Amino acid sequence: MFSFFKKKKSSANVPGNLPFTTDIHSHILPGIDDGSTDVETSLQLIQGLYNLGIRKSIATPHIIGDMYRNSPQTIATALEKTKIACSNAGINMELSAAAEYMLDDYFLELLQKNEPLLTLHKNILLTEISYTSTPENLPEITSGIIEKGYLPILAHPERYHYFQQNFDEYYKLKEMGFVLQINLLSVTGYYGKRAAKAAMFIVEKNLAPLVGTDLHHHNHLAAIRNEKNRAIFESYIGNKVFNDLDSLVITL
Repeated sequence: MFSFFKKKKSSANVPGNLPFTTDIHSHILPGIDDGSTDVETSLQLIQGLYNLGIRKSIATPHIIGDMYRNSPQTIATALEKTKIACSNAGINMELSAAAEYMLDDYFLELLQKNEPLLTLHKNILLTEISYTSTPENLPEITSGIIEKGYLPILAHPERYHYFQQNFDEYYKLKEMGFVLQINLLSVTGYYGKRAAKAAMFIVEKNLAPLVGTDLHHHNHLAAIRNEKNRAIFESYIGNKVFNDLDSLVITL
């Protein structure tokens, strides 16, 4: 078993930069979900991430059955458009794309039909659940994902209010087989005090090896750029290494 957190190399700890160089969760592809609305906005967001020290960004547009029925084709098209625009603009960001799958009936249909799912890296699958209530059959869904050969990542568990009431739930999620990913801005209180408290608990207990910006728009970027917030990032996660996807695969 590997250690989630390792000592950070001093060369990665550049003043003013974010405490990681790979962003594994963002909505920077244009016009396909509730993130970037167009190519120009995508370029502005990507340039903003680059200026903060991000050198590799894995875009993760939503796939939600009743809202955003994205496919490998729609995502690949948006990614290629964005890559061309970045090249023309001289932005040297390494871009790739996966997806953030809502664990709904549409997802279960894709899973049962063995449709190819878009992963962060190899078999690592980013997922989310409803903000209103946890699926009653979440353990069964998780088992089904693992049986299909995927490692499920649960995005931003600190933001689900029904987990905020009892922090033991985060241990239960890991027991189910989830790897946890917190949002960078959560530790600042951007999503509320309860989410901040939950995120700090998750980090302090070494329960999440992954952090993402979950960048959607300029307001998120402005909050990430904020000097006070960057000091909080450094305080809570600056001495740890996140987003080592290869290490996650090794544990399977």
